[in-house]
Amino acid sequence: MTLPDAHAEKLATYVVEPTPVADEIVADATIESTRQTSIAAQISGRITGLYVKAGDRVNAGQRLLAVDQRAADQQLAAVRAQAAAARAELDVARRELERTQYLFDKQYVSQAALDRANARYQSASSMTQARLADAGAAAVGPTLHNIAAPYAATIASVDVELGSMAMPGMPLITLFDPSALRAVATVPQARAAALRPDLPVRIELPDVPGAQHWQTATSVTILPVADALSASVQVRLSLPASAGVVARPGMYARAHFLVGAPRPRLMVPLAAVVRRTEVTAVYVVASNGSATLRQVRLGETRADRVEVLAGLSTGERIALDPLAATNNR
Repeated sequence: MTLPDAHAEKLATYVVEPTPVADEIVADATIESTRQTSIAAQISGRITGLYVKAGDRVNAGQRLLAVDQRAADQQLAAVRAQAAAARAELDVARRELERTQYLFDKQYVSQAALDRANARYQSASSMTQARLADAGAAAVGPTLHNIAAPYAATIASVDVELGSMAMPGMPLITLFDPSALRAVATVPQARAAALRPDLPVRIELPDVPGAQHWQTATSVTILPVADALSASVQVRLSLPASAGVVARPGMYARAHFLVGAPRPRLMVPLAAVVRRTEVTAVYVVASNGSATLRQVRLGETRADRVEVLAGLSTGERIALDPLAATNNR
């Protein structure tokens, strides 16, 4: 199939040249957050306030929900009243001890009277400390009824409804930090020894278009244990904070690990490849400007480029836009 020279000259072309490319291990991965929290109730009560919904962004300390705290307020008031009564009793015991000490110094009362006054003071002092401790513990109660975000996060799910009953240990809200994401890749145990944490690892997000489609791991952690059932090793790949704009926990990803030294390969843009039923080809542009469809055999795909194993030689030019070449036949 040959194109007229006038049309061929308008085609954008690409010169096929060997490109150093290292071998890769490609492994499936799942995105997860390193900071994901399921907030559970510490007390029982009816939910009286629900201030967030799934997908909301919240700041550290922002109020998420409220549980009815009227009983806790009443209990706190009662304990504080008991603490006030204990302090009053302590004040009376202190003044009685001072008077008894004065009378004892004047030899108007016996040692036994002084001992009784001192014992009463010590008992009142201990009771006051106990009541104050009870008041401090009771003061924590109302704070447990108002649940706030422990850190800046995104709400993953709200597991309760307004008016429902909260019980101790019952999950209420799940949230995660979108700036602390990682990809967890599963690598076959037989190939784990070839992994090199010192080389950059690229993470592909198939469902994310544009510039965010490829991410580079900021750190690589190979877990020291293997899964006995799947004979695989997990590798944790930290994502940059900017990835939180497009990535979400649970999203599918692919991890590309570089292994071995780079070797020259003929790589061509994926956009230049024509696929027709079982035929894979490219348009080769000759020196005289004519374009010919030539079948090729492809190898690995790397980002937007694919390796050509057979069908092309170094220095040949191919059309970057097969559709334009086809329309200009």
